[in-house]
Amino acid sequence: MLAVASHSAAMTAQYDIIIVGGGLNGCTLALALAGAGFKISVIDKLDSETMSRDFDGRSYAMARASCNLLDAIGLWDSLSSDAQPILEIKVSDGRAGEGPSAFWMHFDHAELEDGPMGHMIEDRFLRPTLLSALGEAPNIDHFAPETVVEQSLRDHGVLVTLASGATQSARLLIGCDGRKSGTADRGRITRSFKDYGQTALVAAIGHQKPHNGIAHQFFMPAGPLAILPLRGNRSSIVWAESHARAAELNAMDDAAFLGALAPAFGDFLGPISLAGTRFSYPLNQTIAADLVGPRLALVGDAAHGIHPIAGQGLNQGLRDAASLAEVLADAARRGEDIAAADVLGRYATWRRADSKLAALATDKFNRLFSNDNQALRFGRDLGMGLVSALPPLRRAFMREAAGLTGDLPRLLRGQSL
Repeated sequence: MLAVASHSAAMTAQYDIIIVGGGLNGCTLALALAGAGFKISVIDKLDSETMSRDFDGRSYAMARASCNLLDAIGLWDSLSSDAQPILEIKVSDGRAGEGPSAFWMHFDHAELEDGPMGHMIEDRFLRPTLLSALGEAPNIDHFAPETVVEQSLRDHGVLVTLASGATQSARLLIGCDGRKSGTADRGRITRSFKDYGQTALVAAIGHQKPHNGIAHQFFMPAGPLAILPLRGNRSSIVWAESHARAAELNAMDDAAFLGALAPAFGDFLGPISLAGTRFSYPLNQTIAADLVGPRLALVGDAAHGIHPIAGQGLNQGLRDAASLAEVLADAARRGEDIAAADVLGRYATWRRADSKLAALATDKFNRLFSNDNQALRFGRDLGMGLVSALPPLRRAFMREAAGLTGDLPRLLRGQSL
């Protein structure tokens, strides 16, 4: 239920778990944990009552495993009719106005037994569905708009103070509050930071021809351009350019912006137009030194914010959420303290290697492909052609993109906790 932030400071509300951050990761984790019987507080800085269901262009590439999670917590039936399946992925090198290189990678979902490699889901459908489910869950209190200003350890739990003056206590505190996580800072968890010198330009593009469910990733000298299929003759773009060039593009009116985009986008989908609001955000990598602390765990960008080059940021966060939910649910069944160091250590061990590998891979891919070095271009083009030509290697890449590799939590396999 949506709770107003006006409780008396003299009364401390009691919960099993407090989640700081009401974004996609925080809401999904709350629903998973509530389904396992925990009493949850979600502290959300955004005012969900003012959200609009109008299309603004924001959308998410949800890997197959992430869609499995949404199904396992009972949300997929509400989302599936508005989700666009990703049936193929085409990855190529190139320069604006010159088209793709002769060697490229092509992934077709028909080679997988699990169905589409993923789905594109618009924010106007996903976020309201999550918030509605939060409001209907009897053991979740959703405080919005509200922020945490202080957190401290107690003998058997953690105490947080909200901006409204209200206090809450719980056995465990979880930070889902993004790359500048106040939860991590207050818990004295340090983080590394790397600026990629790139800004991502995000918009929804209308086009004349159907995309046929094909996602495209063009690697150009300044950075990648992703063209991701939405329902109808629309696609979402994530276009990485240098900070200076992105500032110039942001200053353009819509017609000039489309004119600048056209050489990079190409004409394979016919004439293009803007179909929503334009957004931009700087690209960086920020990695927390630890995934856990005393009665504290970090999830999503609060733990590891990575480059969007492979579309894995949100999917990595949902993998965190599924892993942590399973660890906590299993610990509770065994009668353990869910915030004990050894319990949280299981989550950290489970996620540490995979999250570090994702951060390393996206960093190296961006370095390898965001340049115009002829020798590197030749080598990477041959590499993509080799991957595409070898079925076992190609299918391995496809399963990785679908999030179906490694030690998967039950939720990512579509199973309940």
